[in-house]
Amino acid sequence: MSVRHAACRASLMIATSLEQRARPPSPPGPGEAGVPVLDGTAPIDARSLAEARHRRWCNVRRVLLVRLDGVAGVLASTAAFAALHETMPWTQRTLLAAPEALALRPHLQAVDEVLTFNAPWTADGAAALNAEPSTMRGDAEMHLVRKLRRSHFDAAVLFAASSQAALPAALLCRMAGIPLTLAQVREPAHGLLSDELLGEDTAQDDTRRQLDLVAHVGMRTADERPRLRLLPKDSHQMRNALQQAGLRFGQRYLLVCPGGGGPRYCPVAAYAAAVDVLIDTWADDTAVVLCARPGDEAALAELRAAMPARGQVLPPVASIGELAALAADARVMIAADDLPLTIAAAARVPAVLPGQALRREATFS
Repeated sequence: MSVRHAACRASLMIATSLEQRARPPSPPGPGEAGVPVLDGTAPIDARSLAEARHRRWCNVRRVLLVRLDGVAGVLASTAAFAALHETMPWTQRTLLAAPEALALRPHLQAVDEVLTFNAPWTADGAAALNAEPSTMRGDAEMHLVRKLRRSHFDAAVLFAASSQAALPAALLCRMAGIPLTLAQVREPAHGLLSDELLGEDTAQDDTRRQLDLVAHVGMRTADERPRLRLLPKDSHQMRNALQQAGLRFGQRYLLVCPGGGGPRYCPVAAYAAAVDVLIDTWADDTAVVLCARPGDEAALAELRAAMPARGQVLPPVASIGELAALAADARVMIAADDLPLTIAAAARVPAVLPGQALRREATFS
């Protein structure tokens, strides 16, 4: 090799090395670290993925809405049901819920059909299934899978409280051949879900959690409150009950619903003190109406004894519709249980816990 040829070859190698060193690194792909987010705007790749998810879901026709933990949970999800209905009005929406949620059927605005199922991963569902003979174990699940497969659902949205797992329902949907499934999970679900909202739940309440879930596939609503259709017969029944209790037609009242358990349980004395605070603050002719659901009669009697000078006692309401009609005309509701609080939100009525009402700086018009 000549000296001139060797020198040219060495110069070429040096130039190539310098070019490689100066070449900027390839931009990170979607989901990789280092993708900048400016002014709260999502990276373009993430936006493209969100648009693709939305397009996939806009092609569906039959949607299964799964909420299996009782009436209060279904009510908390109704705003998300409405988001699906308003974004995709051409779809047929079927609710899969616990048997007790059938009582809500006349009051649900965005649901076309209701199916019931005792889910073995919920307390009430497990109790119902454990009462069956051991030879029937697994029959309810297989029957549901066959029914869902015959229904040819295009998609399923798995609604659940933050304390519950959506993966058991996701497995049933996979066995039923439902191609699109959406749920919120703490860890990747791999093949069980087509779309997942990943991460720890940061929503402040159940309704917000479900709205965030459907927003993941582009479904939104302008009115983010729970939805509950009032029936004329229930409103008429409750107006008669109030007049029989001694209230004048159109008189405003404070509705008190004691009872319920869970982490927000309040003693009867707290309800009585909250009533005193609000009535003394208003200083007008607002009446006090005491009402309870079936099963809470003991708490109602105890509250009545704690405030003998105040309060008109109504018989326990016979249905969700009656409680909703009673709440709809109230000035404020005092309650601690999820169901009456969610009903108050659906009826557009202010609702407070007894401890909140005790703060005198909280006023209600």
